[in-house]
Amino acid sequence: MKPASPPAHRALVGTRVRLEPLDPERHAGDLLAAAAGDPKLWDYLPYGPFADADELQAWLAEHAASTDPLFLAIIDTATERACGVVSYLRIAPEHGSIEIGHIWFGAPLQRTPAATETIYLLARHAFDDLGNRRLEWKCDAANARSRRAAERFGFTFEGVFRQHMIVKGRNRDTAWFSLLDSEWPAARAAFEAWLAPANFDADGRQRSALRASGS
Repeated sequence: MKPASPPAHRALVGTRVRLEPLDPERHAGDLLAAAAGDPKLWDYLPYGPFADADELQAWLAEHAASTDPLFLAIIDTATERACGVVSYLRIAPEHGSIEIGHIWFGAPLQRTPAATETIYLLARHAFDDLGNRRLEWKCDAANARSRRAAERFGFTFEGVFRQHMIVKGRNRDTAWFSLLDSEWPAARAAFEAWLAPANFDADGRQRSALRASGS
């Protein structure tokens, strides 16, 4: 069985967003502003909140060159401003397995077509370009927003790892989700149908909900 290719520090370009390698000096101010609108953003992440742009820039600089996790800034192509961060992690080319994680969407990005396109770009690259067999999504079992998102994007719930981690001094039970290469064609078609311009009315409201079921 052919191993997958590891992801590289390169841009993934969509219609609404571009995912590009972290640039601490260029992205820090935008990301701090984007995060400011959601006081719960940092509840389940192992870092944050950041006091100011300098503190965030230092964190970005520390992680910009990392290859696992491999971090990408989410750029709104309409404004050219950074509005969130995502990563690939737990990268195992020999097993054809890769995870999407460290997902933090600033308030302007949340619950938008651009947010959905972000996940689509990551999944498409993982399967179609890198040749993975399995795409993982993990989150704190108490993180209802992340669990709903995983299911909406077509990931199948696999169970909870109890007392899996300690994060910010608290126990974390971890919910595991996956999307397999055999499920990806149906999920990809659902993503592309939902993201199509015809699915939105003149006010930008969706006509049909995303049902990218991988189960």
